[in-house]
Amino acid sequence: MGELGVRQVREIVARGWDGAGNGDGGAVASLSGLIGIPALSPAFDAGWAASGHLDAAAEHVRDWIASRNLPGAQLEIIRLDGRSPLLVADIPATPGAEDRGTVLLYGHLDKQPPFEGWSDGLGPWQPVQRDGRLYGRGSADDGYSGYAAVTALEAVRGAGGGHARAVVLLETGEESGSPDLPAYLEHLAGRLGDVTLVVCLDAGGGDYSRLWLTNSLRGMVAVTVTVRVLDAPLHSGTASGIVPSSFRVLRLLLDRIEESATGGILLPAFNVPIPDGARQAARDTAQTQPGSVRSQFRLPAGMQLTSDDEAELILSNTWRPTLSVTGAAGMPEPAAAGNVLRSATSLRLSFRLPPTAVSADALGELITALTADVPYGAEVTISDVQAEDGWTAPAAAPWLAAALDRVGQDVFTQAPGGLGVGGSIPFMGLLGRTYPRAQFVVTGALGADSNMHVPDEWLNVPFAQQVTEAIAHIVDAHSRG
Repeated sequence: MGELGVRQVREIVARGWDGAGNGDGGAVASLSGLIGIPALSPAFDAGWAASGHLDAAAEHVRDWIASRNLPGAQLEIIRLDGRSPLLVADIPATPGAEDRGTVLLYGHLDKQPPFEGWSDGLGPWQPVQRDGRLYGRGSADDGYSGYAAVTALEAVRGAGGGHARAVVLLETGEESGSPDLPAYLEHLAGRLGDVTLVVCLDAGGGDYSRLWLTNSLRGMVAVTVTVRVLDAPLHSGTASGIVPSSFRVLRLLLDRIEESATGGILLPAFNVPIPDGARQAARDTAQTQPGSVRSQFRLPAGMQLTSDDEAELILSNTWRPTLSVTGAAGMPEPAAAGNVLRSATSLRLSFRLPPTAVSADALGELITALTADVPYGAEVTISDVQAEDGWTAPAAAPWLAAALDRVGQDVFTQAPGGLGVGGSIPFMGLLGRTYPRAQFVVTGALGADSNMHVPDEWLNVPFAQQVTEAIAHIVDAHSRG
């Protein structure tokens, strides 16, 4: 496979992950330590700066990278004022690859909240290894990423291959929408140089039998909308029928935005034509992996999905806008609810946008729909606004297409799969705009059953090792062009 021996790369990667012969436990041992750090993303921990958990996570991974003795590696934790820390590892190019630009390898160290309901013997901050799985919050999403990136570079060097200058960038705000990343990229602009390859390890795919490449990501718009109808709550026997319910006013406003019977979003800026290529890719995935969409979800008896056509389900998850109401305030728990007409209701509205929709336009239409001509003249306030564009991958350059073919043959024995992803990685859209000439490999070790964001998150360690091998071969191929 090119200038790298497949077996040699595999052996180096295996040693790097399990620590055999290194006396340090390798990536798995260090990742287990990272799981034990409750490094909640800033959106979920207002006291993150005081708690120091994000700093501790960055320092933990920095120390492990330093122990790898990559020649010339420069490690730095950057802390811009008021922003969550950023870990940067800058590794010089191997001889002969100095003119190939910069390879940027991306991941994140911040985590989603712990969530309740972990299985017996498991917990969010408790690393547990069972049958090739490493359980714990942040294992798969995506604390493993820095370990995979560095181990891939070790394998390239150890197997006699080459790599361009490599910058491993691990942020600590991705789960909050990467609000600090633009400032950090601006801060680093003069240092990153000409980024010609971006490897993002914050993704995954439908199974563990091939390398999965993300070819599109949805954008997002999120707001908290509050409707107020009274200065203070009143007995419902006194006020109902005279003062409209704040919940009913909100329901009327939502009817302007979403077709409740179908879930379709009614605002024009949220909708784009679905490309023919995306439709064909959805059909191909549905045919080659029948039942893969349905198998991801545990449904109550009798519950149905939004369509019986798996290709349409894929398109609805990757190219159609959706609304999820992800939070509410102003409503007590049912057991504590009295006969009261509440003064206000707040809902957190989270929209996923098609990859090519313009988030600023969508946000503008949304705010207008929620605040213009409000029923009964109720008071509406909008807060906690987020808007991020989506992303579509550029066509693969010949060297990358050939490298991916070889990875499919020699690392996985199956051709790579391509898919759109219903979630967002704000970093990708930002980098796509910043480095329009770069090639992108958006991949990772997440599986459909990895339980990211929910209880029992786990990393498939053997698959993570294969992903690491694949990245080693791709980075080596990039160095040769």
